Amino acid sequence: MAVVRKAAGRVPPVIRTLGGPELVHARSLGELRERLRAGLPYASLAAVASGFGLGGEDATTVLRIPPRTLARRKRERRLSPEESDRLFRLGRIATLAEDVLGDRRRAAQWLRVENRALGNATPLSCLDTDLGAEEVEAVLLRLAHGVFG
Repeated sequence: MAVVRKAAGRVPPVIRTLGGPELVHARSLGELRERLRAGLPYASLAAVASGFGLGGEDATTVLRIPPRTLARRKRERRLSPEESDRLFRLGRIATLAEDVLGDRRRAAQWLRVENRALGNATPLSCLDTDLGAEEVEAVLLRLAHGVFG
């Protein structure tokens, strides 16, 4: 499962989820780390949201960005480093879900359905914290290995 890592000469899948190397200006994880520190372009948020069918409320909840701040980020065309890190977390989990479930449509749907392993919360609602993201990742890895309970 090379969601974050890349095979020789290939761009890591999470960079594609964030809008691709041209948008993010990164072809490697080291370059992406620097982009996260500087702040990702707002268009990366738009790419993840459209790619996984996330509405504005989903984005503001998961990224913990008030709507007015989100509007300001859109005008500025850049997210803060902290917001960028949270967007990376969302992108990483969404990419893993896509990898485990086979396609983006299934991943987008899975992120929105209540999950018993997460205390009947939706995976998407857990992604506003690192701990929640780790729990969602653990569920996905169990699914990948055929463990459903």
